[in-house]
Amino acid sequence: MTKRLLAALALGLVLQAANAAEPKIPRLSNGKPDFSGIWQTTSAADYDLEPHSGRIDAPPGPGVVEGNVIPYLPEALEKKKENFAARDTEDPRLKCWTLGTPRGIYYPEPFQILQRANDVTIVFQFGQSVRTIFTNGTLHPKVTDNEFYLGDSRGHWEGDTLVVDVVDFNEETWLDRAGNYHSPKLHVVERWKFLDANTLEYHATLEDPLVFAKPWSLSVILHRHREKNFQLIENYCFTRDFDKYYPVPAQGE
Repeated sequence: MTKRLLAALALGLVLQAANAAEPKIPRLSNGKPDFSGIWQTTSAADYDLEPHSGRIDAPPGPGVVEGNVIPYLPEALEKKKENFAARDTEDPRLKCWTLGTPRGIYYPEPFQILQRANDVTIVFQFGQSVRTIFTNGTLHPKVTDNEFYLGDSRGHWEGDTLVVDVVDFNEETWLDRAGNYHSPKLHVVERWKFLDANTLEYHATLEDPLVFAKPWSLSVILHRHREKNFQLIENYCFTRDFDKYYPVPAQGE
């Protein structure tokens, strides 16, 4: 057997091994990864993005921030402390407002992804909010008015990773229950990728010149729900105030 043939066989074995090592993931007909499904994190990120001990309103958690500390500007840090002190009443979540980006991704309720070639739609169980990520090459609007709870999302592919640029926020959402917050100048860059067919890695880099001294990043793991007949259940929590007007009949009535 010639050296050239041996080399070709060796290369074939190496490529075969490399392909076998790559996780088999669902794909669209155009070859792009297909994130469609219902996903949820098991992290404690929504209680507090930074490492924290147990509190009466939160279990202890290791945090999800790279470097552990969010780099607030001095005045902004004071505002964050005020938010923390008032978190029992001032968290926008308690008002049933849309959670925002990126909080909706690591909030402890499921969300569903519906994906097509030109866009990715995310439907959140909390408040039934809907977010669209455009992947058709369109750009952010040139004229913005900082009015979106979820921001304006434009995505592109870098290999098998979906990279999403998000801008044009309002200032009505928090980043977690601990009062971490942002201004309308928030800019988020997300990176979504499969670790295997049922596990996603979500990474987000945040910058906001009015609040943070420098960009910082967080990451969480998302798990696919595979329970039989699992589905989103409407969580219109803002309708609870109307329960007294439309009481649910007791069993047997």
